[in-house]
Amino acid sequence: MSQHEKKKLKRYETAGFIFTSIAATILHFLYDWSGQELFTALFSAINESVWEHIKIFTLPYAVWGFVEVFCTDIPFKKIASAKVFGLYSLALMMPVFYYTYTGVIGKSITIVDILSGYVITALAYVISYRLITNTPYIERYFHLCAILFLLYCAAIAFFTFAPPDLAIFTPPGVHPGGQVPLWFDI
Repeated sequence: MSQHEKKKLKRYETAGFIFTSIAATILHFLYDWSGQELFTALFSAINESVWEHIKIFTLPYAVWGFVEVFCTDIPFKKIASAKVFGLYSLALMMPVFYYTYTGVIGKSITIVDILSGYVITALAYVISYRLITNTPYIERYFHLCAILFLLYCAAIAFFTFAPPDLAIFTPPGVHPGGQVPLWFDI
């Protein structure tokens, strides 16, 4: 990859971080703004659980991956594979950071939660950038990444409507098992 292509990709990754951050902020409130429309629950936060905060970054991150496919000369399989690795990194880093810091200090701090979401999103973009620019054969993992992405999307949909009694799906202050298993009347 030439320096010019790397520079162009870096601009797109930076723009993607900004887009994802703004869109995730909007998606944080969209469910309530929509009058709790069922459709919006698939991609917006329905409560304050860690899972829902992972979810609000997912759609904008994936959408921006498609923007990069159409606006750069980088092959689809290469971008798609790198983006899936970035997405899984985001989905893993968010709960690890949250439960580590709240376990150490004993409570959640809203500003730390907000800022960590943005920092972790930036790291996901750095990871995808590095994989695209420094991993010559990342597209070899395309089929695996396609399956992982479909599983990820299925998990987002399934666990939105049928969350298990685990802390990651439970809003702060609610003990796992202390809520109704389904958050919606379907």
